[in-house]
Amino acid sequence: MTSVCECCGTELGEVPTVWAFSAPDYWGAPEAGGASFLEDELCCIDAPDLDELHFFIRGLVEIPVRGREEPLTYNVWVSLSPVNFERAVERWDDPGRVTEQPYFGWLSNTIPGYPDTIRLRTRVHTREPGRRPLVELEPTDHPLAVEQRDGIDAHRLAEVARVCGG
Repeated sequence: MTSVCECCGTELGEVPTVWAFSAPDYWGAPEAGGASFLEDELCCIDAPDLDELHFFIRGLVEIPVRGREEPLTYNVWVSLSPVNFERAVERWDDPGRVTEQPYFGWLSNTIPGYPDTIRLRTRVHTREPGRRPLVELEPTDHPLAVEQRDGIDAHRLAEVARVCGG
């Protein structure tokens, strides 16, 4: 889709609005053990040095783009507690999951173009089956949280494409 910046009127051409991470940044670390798995929506990493499993769910950080219906979307991984991960899996195909209270989680990807995004605090909102959860960042002064809260101008999409490799 061709973009025109609402603030300056510059035609930006076609710029991607969705950026995806195939795994949490912790995936493939040397300390990951045998109980680890990575699927399209769920991940578990065995960290024998910590004597525990770490659980992740895939979700979407959506950032409103002024003058456009389609948001800038980062398809990211978020760590969940074992209890919340089990609950999310248990309700995976349940249409009633949309009424679930959000799950607390930690953002688990480094998003290019921002200060450190690993371990930003989040709330994971489940949606109807077939839709990835919405990842809401804690309202802080971190630039990613500010953009999610306040939105961006379309020219920011071109900047994102530059730093994300598009």
